[in-house]
Amino acid sequence: MWLNLSSIFNKLSHDPNIRAIVLSGAGDRAFTAGLDVQAASQGTLSQNYSDPARKAHVLRHHILDFQSCISSIEKCQKPVITILHGISFGLALDICLASDIRLSTSTTRFSVKEVDIGLAADIGTLSRLPHSVGNLSWIKDVCLTARIFDSGEALSAGLVSRMYKDKSEAVTEGLKLANLISEKSPVAVSGTKQILNYSVGRTVEEGLNYTAVWNAAMVQTQDVKDAMLSGLQKKKPTFSKM
Repeated sequence: MWLNLSSIFNKLSHDPNIRAIVLSGAGDRAFTAGLDVQAASQGTLSQNYSDPARKAHVLRHHILDFQSCISSIEKCQKPVITILHGISFGLALDICLASDIRLSTSTTRFSVKEVDIGLAADIGTLSRLPHSVGNLSWIKDVCLTARIFDSGEALSAGLVSRMYKDKSEAVTEGLKLANLISEKSPVAVSGTKQILNYSVGRTVEEGLNYTAVWNAAMVQTQDVKDAMLSGLQKKKPTFSKM
């Protein structure tokens, strides 16, 4: 499933017909309940190796492969809006933190669940959460306890940006948001996502320099001319595919 997820996002990233992506879980019960512990216990962790170093070597590559699958969401050129609903444990946090905009429902329940199964979350939550939420005390609270928290708390902490009544409403509003984004220049949208992601964890000076290099090429687009002309003519611009 993880490999399929990566393949899908890599394909969507380069599809000129796609302008924005909305991701939700199937059904109403859960976005994801997290790791299938039984399946995991019968997989790589259960295999025998001649010594600890060789087992560590295999496990390291196994973890890196799965990290790469989730990072494909973050690396996708198109904005990704994640709708968190129902049970949103473990992997739900990894996935949504790799996306661009996070929405939830009034009944969503979250948990950074990994310490309850004897490990530190290793697919992205512990690395991305400090960049997404500014309150380190709250981050350590939920990560060290694996306690379940609701959408109200997630909203106040900044984990999600909007909360809706139920999944149906959240998906409807998420699609409206995606449609609004899709009306913008795909060159401008892709560049905005790229520059924002680059700037996380870097100095303002580094971000400014990267922006200057990026826009030195990307302002040379017909989209800029069309947008300015539409503003003068007071009409809505239409932008071509990437």
